Amino acid sequence: MKSIRIALRNCGVINPERIQDYIAKDGYLALSKVIFEMSPDKVIETIKKSGLRGRGGGGFPTGLKWEITRKSAGDEKYIICNADEGDPGAFMDRSILEGDPHSVLEAMAIAGYAIGANHGVIYVRAEYPLAVNRLKASIEQAESLGLLGNKILGSDFSFNISLSLGAGAFVCGEETSLISSIEGNRGEPNVKPPFPAEKGLWEKPTSINNVETFANVCPIILNGDQWFASIGTEKSKGTKVFALAGKINNVGLIEVPMGTTLREIIYEVGGGIQGGKAFKAAQTGGPSGGCIPAQFLDLPIDYDSLASIGSMMGSGGLIIMDEDNCMVDIAKFYLEFTVDESCGKCTPCRIGNKRLFEKLQRITRGDGTLHTLDSMKELGDIVKDCSLCGLGQTAPNPVLSTLRYFYDEYKAHVVDKRCPSGVCASLITYSVDQEKCTGCTVCARNCPVPCISGERKMPHLIDQARCIKCGVCFDKCRFDAIVKK
Repeated sequence: MKSIRIALRNCGVINPERIQDYIAKDGYLALSKVIFEMSPDKVIETIKKSGLRGRGGGGFPTGLKWEITRKSAGDEKYIICNADEGDPGAFMDRSILEGDPHSVLEAMAIAGYAIGANHGVIYVRAEYPLAVNRLKASIEQAESLGLLGNKILGSDFSFNISLSLGAGAFVCGEETSLISSIEGNRGEPNVKPPFPAEKGLWEKPTSINNVETFANVCPIILNGDQWFASIGTEKSKGTKVFALAGKINNVGLIEVPMGTTLREIIYEVGGGIQGGKAFKAAQTGGPSGGCIPAQFLDLPIDYDSLASIGSMMGSGGLIIMDEDNCMVDIAKFYLEFTVDESCGKCTPCRIGNKRLFEKLQRITRGDGTLHTLDSMKELGDIVKDCSLCGLGQTAPNPVLSTLRYFYDEYKAHVVDKRCPSGVCASLITYSVDQEKCTGCTVCARNCPVPCISGERKMPHLIDQARCIKCGVCFDKCRFDAIVKK
């Protein structure tokens, strides 16, 4: 099997509402080991040697982030768990919070011990009511057993955890926007530096890690840094959880070692493409990532490999597309999402991405030109270079990657005024095959305009000037007499 469960080790195995089940699986043993056998510096060194990198998208070394926060001057410090999972099709963090909440709580306490913090905050979106309820119950259970709160396990270390509910803004996945939201302000990014590790929540040193990152901490403490470092690639250690979705047979969560190829994920773990159709592209990193074409099926999936081809790991959304997907339409879908989710604070993101989206709209309507394609590339690069935060800096990725690897498809849209995949409605033409048409009148009776004429038992005709490209005739015809091109 390609799968190795570390972050998902207890999901579906234990009853997440019973702390006793978690304890039976060595729960809170890592926290006990840290408090009574390890110094904060030793904990940080262990995480650094393990090679654990942030699983939220940026891939920053976790141990280094803890070390910087520990060394930052401050009489009070904070640990924040970023559970604001907003990528379309992503549900990794949600599954961990719902299936194994104590693994996150225990890891946050370990992180607090390491950096010198006594309080942690889980920023979780309100759309995850089951996760919220289970987190609340788990915190109460842990406190009742002395595993959280004051003087944990009778030691001098105290650590409390509270919840902060997010309203579902995608931009609040960015660290400084998240902090602003917790503080009760509008979720907008701030200029960096200073980074949160130096000046974060309430202007105190703050370490922010996402759910999956925390889910890896306890196994590293119990099994050792060398164990974790032996999994994955040279620069990307451990495993990665992906939400596998799209045109694939086995949809759901998977956890595979870093460096597993896209081909292995799709055809061995995912069971191949639905209907036996040809693989066309994979979207990694959600709206912030790029589209990977078939030529990179054997590329190892890790931070550096994905970056080298214009994509990114992101939080772990992995959407598979087949020959029927239009890459121009896919780019437009993701850019529309980021345009809607932009906080509007900086001009490059607020205006630049909007103009980029409008260019894509023109292309899918058949109004684009080759100059439109050139200007999209130029504008996309400007937005990436000049935006304030990660949302704006990565928003053009789906556009730029599809322009890079599927230029012929864009060219067909602007030169031939044709959508090769038959997805962009304005570029589709429906006609009647006169030899196949039996004159059954089903198409005419279901046409909403109507624009189809013809006598019963005689071939019909479609008035192209009146056709609204709805496709009802194509769907209703039982004789394959409607031609779509």
